[in-house]
Amino acid sequence: MNDQQDVIGKSRNMVLFIAVSLDGYIAAEDDSLEWLFEVDGEGDNGYSDFYETVDTIILGKRTYDWIMNHQAGEFPYKDKECFVFTRSSLDETEDVKFVHEDIVEFTDNLKKKKGKSIWLVGGSDLLQSFLKENLIDEFIITVAPTLIGKGIPLFKEGFEQLELTLRNTRRFNQFVELHYSRKEKP
Repeated sequence: MNDQQDVIGKSRNMVLFIAVSLDGYIAAEDDSLEWLFEVDGEGDNGYSDFYETVDTIILGKRTYDWIMNHQAGEFPYKDKECFVFTRSSLDETEDVKFVHEDIVEFTDNLKKKKGKSIWLVGGSDLLQSFLKENLIDEFIITVAPTLIGKGIPLFKEGFEQLELTLRNTRRFNQFVELHYSRKEKP
């Protein structure tokens, strides 16, 4: 249990943990991440340490489909509670529950449950919805020294300005991790 959970009445944090190209893309136009795997990192670039801080994972359906297609059907988050937001009615699987309810109500209920942090994996459409509703507490963005030129942007237009506080930076060989938290309004 971490310090966040020890505080009575404190809600769990929603954390975006994601890699991005220097010009702001999370994937190429064809959803490819090959550019990301060509960068020299260090170990797993902090992934294992971060993974231990979460017990719940939220993904969009497109990201879920990409994972299932590229992981040979082996779901990588079997040891976590996983939710996939989708516009379709799908039956839950052994590994995930498909969600098509109000994002604010769902997230508020999830944050009230006892547990570790919640990882918002992606993608950009789901992230956009969470940003519009100001539901993300922390942003851990690992920047790769690659310019893609075009692709799927991390941040799309259409949300209110959000003030953040820099908590930490770390370097993993050629990657730089930027860790921000949302500034609380007075």
